[in-house]
Formats: sequence, C-alpha cells, structure tokens
Amino acid sequence: MKIRIEWHYHTPKGLNTVFQSDEMTAGEAVVLAEDLTHTGRAKKLVLTDQFDSTWTLKELRGYVKGIETDPHNIMLSFDGGFDRGTGKAGLGCVIQYEQNGKFYRFRANRALTQLSSNNEAEYAALHFALEQAQELGVHDIPLTIFGDSRVVIQQMSGEWPVMEPDLAKWADRIDARMESLGLHPEYHLVPRKENMEADRLATQSLNGVEVSATVELD
Repeated sequence: MKIRIEWHYHTPKGLNTVFQSDEMTAGEAVVLAEDLTHTGRAKKLVLTDQFDSTWTLKELRGYVKGIETDPHNIMLSFDGGFDRGTGKAGLGCVIQYEQNGKFYRFRANRALTQLSSNNEAEYAALHFALEQAQELGVHDIPLTIFGDSRVVIQQMSGEWPVMEPDLAKWADRIDARMESLGLHPEYHLVPRKENMEADRLATQSLNGVEVSATVELD
C-alpha cells in the first residue's frame, strides 16, 4: 500500500504551513511519521493511502505489523506470446515482493494450447500471474500490475470496454480472482523494453523451457 503524508508544521513563533510528501510504502510512512512526531513540530499528520482513505499512525502501525509475515509491496509483471502456426501460447510472470523484512523476485512461465490470439494469451498470462501470487500467499492488499499489452491494461483498468467474448471471459475470471483474494490492482502500461523479463519467460515456455524460481534480492 502507498501512503502520502500531509504534515501540518508550526514554528515556535506561531508560523504555520503544510507540507505533503510523495507516495511511499506503508512501512516507510510509519518510520517517517514517527520521526516527524518526535520533532514536536508536527501540529497534525494526515496519512492518506492511494484510495484516498485516511489512517491514524496507530492504525498504520497495526497494518504494517499485520502484513509483515505475508508477501506485501507486490509488483507484478506479465506477458503472453502466441504462435499462430501451432496455436500454442506462452505465459510469463515476474512477482517482486517483501516478506519478513526481505525482498524477493519470483519468476514463472507456462505453455497453453487452445487459445485463439495474442490478446487472449496476454489475458491468460495475467490470470496465470494471479494464480502464482495466490500460491505465494498474497491476499487482502493493493498490488501494482505492469504489462505491455495496451488492450489488457486499458480494458482491465476500465478505460476501454471489453467487446470480444473470449477476452470478456478472461476479464471476468481475473476480476473474480481479484475479489476472492481481496486484491486492489493498480494497472500500468509499460514499454516492451521495460517488460523484457516477463517477455523472455513467455518465449522460453513456447520453446519448451519451464521456469519456476524465487531469488532473494539485495
């Protein structure tokens, strides 16, 4: 979850002003808010998440403590490839997350048949990524999703309607899984060059190379 801090500051001589931070993780916000409180110059702190809900510092401390042992600060990337000649699709996903104070990157791919287009492969890749996130224990948190498919990102974020029946079925499945896991997605369209790891995994699955691995990040 991302938090903005609004800091109502006052000087000993009675001059008042308000500062607002950039977005940061909930854990970072707790540390900074506590430090600001200790200065004695914070007349009021307003902590607001990306959904415009406000938190007290005590509430945010409780939230951070509650999610510490579960995967959180999730960044999920997906990509799908489709071979028209064989009708085979390759799905790839990368999930970066924090757990118990450490950072990890999980990578996985899968091959599918009986899909009909590259757009359907992209939707299937996002659904596959959510399946992997569920297996990692991700639940009841916001997550940030990156993809280079304009169709999937714009449709899932509600910017474009989903007209094709095959894609609508995937969109419904994805929404249902999001709801069942209590996830609140934020979608970001990125250039292909910024999605190369997920793209590489999708290509590897088309070539018969299976990947499922987790590494700890520095």
